Amino acid sequence: MPERDLDIVLYGATGFVGALTALHLARNAGPDVRIALAGRSRARLEALRIELGPGASRWELVTVDASDAAGLRALAARTRVLATTVGPYAAYGKEVARACAESGTHYADLTGEVLFVRWSLDELDACAQQTGAAIVHACGFDSIPSDLGVLVTARRAAADGEGELADTTLLVRSLKGGISGGTVDSMRQQAITMRSDPATRRVVSDPYGLSPRRSEEPSSDRRPGAAGLLGKVRRLVPVQRDPGTGRWTGPFVMASFNTRIVRLSNTLSGWSYGRGLRYREATDFGSGPMSPVLAGSMAVGLGSVVAGMSFAPTRALLDRVLPAPGEGPSPETRATGRFRMDIRATTTTGARYRTRVGADYDPGYGGTAVMLGEAVLSLASDDGVPMRAGVCTPATALGEVLVDRLRAQGFTFDVEREE
Repeated sequence: MPERDLDIVLYGATGFVGALTALHLARNAGPDVRIALAGRSRARLEALRIELGPGASRWELVTVDASDAAGLRALAARTRVLATTVGPYAAYGKEVARACAESGTHYADLTGEVLFVRWSLDELDACAQQTGAAIVHACGFDSIPSDLGVLVTARRAAADGEGELADTTLLVRSLKGGISGGTVDSMRQQAITMRSDPATRRVVSDPYGLSPRRSEEPSSDRRPGAAGLLGKVRRLVPVQRDPGTGRWTGPFVMASFNTRIVRLSNTLSGWSYGRGLRYREATDFGSGPMSPVLAGSMAVGLGSVVAGMSFAPTRALLDRVLPAPGEGPSPETRATGRFRMDIRATTTTGARYRTRVGADYDPGYGGTAVMLGEAVLSLASDDGVPMRAGVCTPATALGEVLVDRLRAQGFTFDVEREE
């Protein structure tokens, strides 16, 4: 990479998660890392820099709009890494990502939008490979716990000589924290697009819709049934009881996106997890008498929100109760946040593994800020030179370098073999 006068630019720094990410960088980057805060409002950037304290007092401030292609290219050309928290990314992220791909600048975001990642693969991958830029999507709760959790599981099985992953399931055991208004807005915008464009519905409903080598992927998951997220939830994660443990499972709200990122990591790494990987995600509702009711309520509620997002009248009603972009919980609420997940995997030799993934952070806000911040610091550091150029996932760009950095921040990625 040519010499740049900045190491990191954080675009969208004055948003809720952007400000939390800036705070993480101020506390962890070190005085030698050259950082700039970017956004649309100079006054808000100046106020944020003051709030961040002495560690950020020398950080540069840059005002630029997400639609200003020339301004974004000039900014990307100055920095080694550009991270953006400005979503929905299909609306506000394309020129930012394009500027990085064309400038050979590493890029990270928090997208949970299948259609935006698909666009990025189609439009930016070849250019980014030529310039050496790593375009790293999904660097927050969508989808680092899933993506890195499956990575460390697959590598442990390979190191033990137990073959590749086959049936692999992520189970959400505990989740406490607010849902991001930005995530809700991304869901809203994608639902609107799918409603008006049948081609996009086919992409989103395909379990391997992000694969750049779709013809080489399995076709067995292309099952008949309802289209869209609700149909996929019914097909891939029905409400069900495990006869062995007696525990009930139901849908996990982020499974539709996370599972596609994990499958994309498998493809980009030459199917290193296994050609026969069958991956899904679900929520564990326990074994009590109310467990099937809770699991069923989650399925109905999730399906209702997705269906409601597709129609203007019901979307207007949902907008009254769901968080708006830029909103977030109080520091006291974030301080009690946490998430715990188990990944259960069986390998091609019959070996079984359990991977615990978790952290004592609010997943959608404080935890996401730490994950994005550490991904950005990794991209900007000498030990974090991406493993590949082009459009990437966290696992294929940074792998266990990022795992180690997150462990140092209190995250758990513990793999054990089960007898």
